[in-house]
Amino acid sequence: MPTARPTVVLFDIDGTLLESGGAGRAAMAAAFEQLCDRADACANISFGGMTDRAIARQGLLAVGEQVDEIRIDQLVAAYLAQLEHTLPRYPHRVMPGVNALLDLLAARTNLALGLGTGNVRAGAFAKLRTASLDGYFAFGGFGCDAEDRGELLRAGARRGAERVGVSLDECRVVVIGDTPKDVAAARAIGAEVVAVATGGFDLDTLRATQPDRAVADLTGFVL
Repeated sequence: MPTARPTVVLFDIDGTLLESGGAGRAAMAAAFEQLCDRADACANISFGGMTDRAIARQGLLAVGEQVDEIRIDQLVAAYLAQLEHTLPRYPHRVMPGVNALLDLLAARTNLALGLGTGNVRAGAFAKLRTASLDGYFAFGGFGCDAEDRGELLRAGARRGAERVGVSLDECRVVVIGDTPKDVAAARAIGAEVVAVATGGFDLDTLRATQPDRAVADLTGFVL
């Protein structure tokens, strides 16, 4: 039953809305090979719940390269260029229940449907376009807003509040993601959080992080 309270819903992308078959990891590896001659820079880094800029930072540290904002900017730019080549070559799939849920939420009044993702904005929409999901989203909080996941969610929540025409304090904010980092970041901004076990973490692991709800997938999900 739709709530009368203005609501902002922020979706994670990878593992929550879709799975891009490793295209993002391949693009980051290619970017490191191009700029650092080290395709293995991120081999031991788990991308789940990470921001693109934090991945670039950790990769630079892993190979003993100088870490500064300019170098991270260069790596992210190279990653985005590589992503355009890798996305068509890797199989993608939309997670169960996603299309039906997005249709329902898009039809709701007094609700802003956005993203809360560690992807930088350009990378986020490149991935969404491969799955024809980009049309559902006009705003969000992105990895280019902040490396800290809580802060990027806060940015997305503020933008959502603007879209429904009220202050953020007046909004119900709901984060939907597939990692413990999504849960922790949502808690950091006082948001509700739904953990969905379609990514790299099983339902028991997600339940242990104490989200408001934990579900196997989004089939039949009602907000």
